[in-house]
Amino acid sequence: MLRELEPELRVKPTTLAEWLDYQQRIHALGVDLGLDRVRAVWQRMGAPAIARRVITVGGTNGKGSTVAFLEAMLAAAGQRVGCYTSPHLIRYNERVRIAGVDADDAALVESFERIELARADISLTYFEFGTLAALDLFARADLDTAVLEVGLGGRLDAVNIIDANAVIITTVDLDHVEWLGPDRDSIGREKAGIARRDRPAIVGETEPPKGLLEALAEQGAHVERAGHDFYVEHEAHRWRWHHHDGTVLNLPAPELAAPVQYTNASAAIAALHALQAVNPVELERIASVGMHFPRAPARLQSLGGSPELIVDVGHNPQAARALADWLDTQPGRVHAVYGALSDKDVGGVMTALGSRIAHWHLASLDQDTPRGLPASVLAGVLHQVLPRAGFDTHDNVSQALAAARASARRGERILAFGSFFVASAVLSGAGS
Repeated sequence: MLRELEPELRVKPTTLAEWLDYQQRIHALGVDLGLDRVRAVWQRMGAPAIARRVITVGGTNGKGSTVAFLEAMLAAAGQRVGCYTSPHLIRYNERVRIAGVDADDAALVESFERIELARADISLTYFEFGTLAALDLFARADLDTAVLEVGLGGRLDAVNIIDANAVIITTVDLDHVEWLGPDRDSIGREKAGIARRDRPAIVGETEPPKGLLEALAEQGAHVERAGHDFYVEHEAHRWRWHHHDGTVLNLPAPELAAPVQYTNASAAIAALHALQAVNPVELERIASVGMHFPRAPARLQSLGGSPELIVDVGHNPQAARALADWLDTQPGRVHAVYGALSDKDVGGVMTALGSRIAHWHLASLDQDTPRGLPASVLAGVLHQVLPRAGFDTHDNVSQALAAARASARRGERILAFGSFFVASAVLSGAGS
């Protein structure tokens, strides 16, 4: 039922678009961290088991790629898998995927109707509605494994109403500091909140913050750390995954580009190994298959052409450093199409890439979202941190991409990045 306190919203939504618009208008705060409201609604819905096994993936960067590796490996093992990720790139339906297929409009609408009936006078955010819809649809799908991506932080994120069998914390870096804390230690403590006592907690980076490790210890999680309990060894076009128990997997290079993908794949393998889902021989087989078929759009995704167009969702300094590492392995001049949101460390991103970018095409995002920065602000930051950098400003991503295509020569590369809004515009065909 629609609440009497909202007379302008009494007309019941019927289409997916109407439901999403409704959800964005009924809660005053876009972000409202806390589990009490969303847990209460889930309990009213019966709080059914969503799968026979649950893996939750948190962290600052690498979550989407890690989910993709898990999905590909579990599917190779013959499992029925559900994945919940956010945000979406093109269609909202991408957020909920069951057995490799995005949820259709009708299923999402039916789930939103069930949530609306259950919540009564409890207010939910847009993200909380979506999380409950994913859980509801997973519970009805007879899943072997559900893979849940944390939206923001961990301890107070809506996903955390589910007790996972294993968790992965990919990386911890400065992002969303207004909600999570001003340093890596405090952010790490928030992200550690998804772990559970006596259950595996995979730490994907070799130098995690002390706060993360302390919080995991306080919770009694069974911690496995990259570089300590498991590590990787590189060869040409192949790599080995080692565990301290003597397990060694010989694997092909991940299809996803960038050196950091070895780290994400390694953490995904460590989670499956810790859960003892399959024996080591089978683990090597499904991991090998999983390296070839991860579904992770806009993670250094090549759209081809000459100049080649690459799109990436990297939006903070840590992600920019990973982009820089990849660019160091690639020949040719790079033209950047860059847009950003107001809560991001724009200067840190630009500094991380530095002289690797031959020319910046700065795109305004203030027409896409209230959080979007105009290109003039980006230009001011660029002039401060890289005073000799060449740049142009543009009203939107479409214009920036068109200008980059006009100026880049054959054999050069266009890198469109900085926000999901940039990636979405490019993948939707902006500027084509």
